[in-house]
Amino acid sequence: MSAHEELMELAGKQIALGEVDGAPAPDPVNEPMIRHWLDAMGDANPVYLADGVAPPAMAQVWTMQGLGPRQPSPVDEIMVALNDAGYTGVVATNCEHTYHRYLRVGERVTATTRFAELKGPKTTALGEGYFATWNVTWYSGDEAVAEMLFRVLKFRPKPKKKPYPLKPAINQDTAFFWEGVKQGELRIQRCGDCGELRHPPGPLCPSCRSANRDHVVVSGEGTVYSFVVHHHPPVPGRETPFVVAVVELQEGVRIVGNIVDCPVEDVGIGMELRVTYVSIDDELTLPLWAPREP
Repeated sequence: MSAHEELMELAGKQIALGEVDGAPAPDPVNEPMIRHWLDAMGDANPVYLADGVAPPAMAQVWTMQGLGPRQPSPVDEIMVALNDAGYTGVVATNCEHTYHRYLRVGERVTATTRFAELKGPKTTALGEGYFATWNVTWYSGDEAVAEMLFRVLKFRPKPKKKPYPLKPAINQDTAFFWEGVKQGELRIQRCGDCGELRHPPGPLCPSCRSANRDHVVVSGEGTVYSFVVHHHPPVPGRETPFVVAVVELQEGVRIVGNIVDCPVEDVGIGMELRVTYVSIDDELTLPLWAPREP
């Protein structure tokens, strides 16, 4: 049986249990706890203490378990199984409350938990995971007074890339360029007065000396103007040999970058290139250059 089949079989067993009773609230609804809640929430409504009722959103407070021994619930075994299967990340996605009436000071509530659903595996931005949903109902005696639907995503965290040791210098002159790289754009600085393109970016136009500047998004295509093959010394985070090229863009400016996806011996002057964006680590993306398809 696969891990997925085992998870779904366990979920089916937990769903079949239906509502599972929890321990009664350790304390009845009381004014001191209501007062603390109102202070913490910044709620100045005097009606609660005046009428001897609790804010509805406090339902979970009365039965919340402390740091001591916990009473197991139908959710616990599912969470352990997901952790064991590698889905160790967790993020809450839904929390929906339904209130049937106010709880009154002196009432003691009991919560029941019903595991409702396990869906997955799903591909998310955080990683592959399962959505687990359960329902909690609070009772005063036999009367349901509040309900909560709670859903979490249990996901397998994506492996982190080793931090790249050579970080580019980013300042107010170059920030626009690196922000563009993150968005898959090759941005080249342009003089706001004479319109001349320039790279690397700088504070003043070399032609008219204007400090007025903006940028344009260029095509990302160019040719090899010149290049070197780096063999030595070793470069942290890189395997030698590799090619460092001066690329002449179609728009006329030149930019330095590595050539990838091409044997070193095949690189030559005039080779047509296109920009490609490569995630180097969890924070850095670099614009690199690859041969352009015919």
